[in-house]
Amino acid sequence: MISNYNNNINITSVYKKITENQIKDYAQASGDFNPIHLNRKFAATTQFGRIIAHGMLTLAFVNEMLSRSFGKNWLMNGKLRVRFKGAAYPGDVVCSSGRFVKEKIHAGKRIVSCAVSLTNQRGQELITGMATVTLPMDEEE
Repeated sequence: MISNYNNNINITSVYKKITENQIKDYAQASGDFNPIHLNRKFAATTQFGRIIAHGMLTLAFVNEMLSRSFGKNWLMNGKLRVRFKGAAYPGDVVCSSGRFVKEKIHAGKRIVSCAVSLTNQRGQELITGMATVTLPMDEEE
């Protein structure tokens, strides 16, 4: 059964400024030392022309938005399918956003689907996709 019961689906956008220090910290944490992220001289020779943020770093901002919006339900059973469409550069301000698309009731649970995206300050889409999360029927849980 598909419903339009979405009056309590509130997805709050997350804004982040990309910095070179953040990219270096992410490289350390992830072990991804690809020179496109760290070496200005090398990055200048690529199609991007300069250092770019790790795709998974930018995807983490989408995950942060979904974690804030759906809490433990997102962490326990959230699913995310995305497409990377562009690169984020140091100095960019990116915004992760989402909107309710549909809800399905199955086996006493609400399965909510939301369109998600990450855009830069120029409005360019860097990531697009769909998130699905299973929620309890009782809004208090």
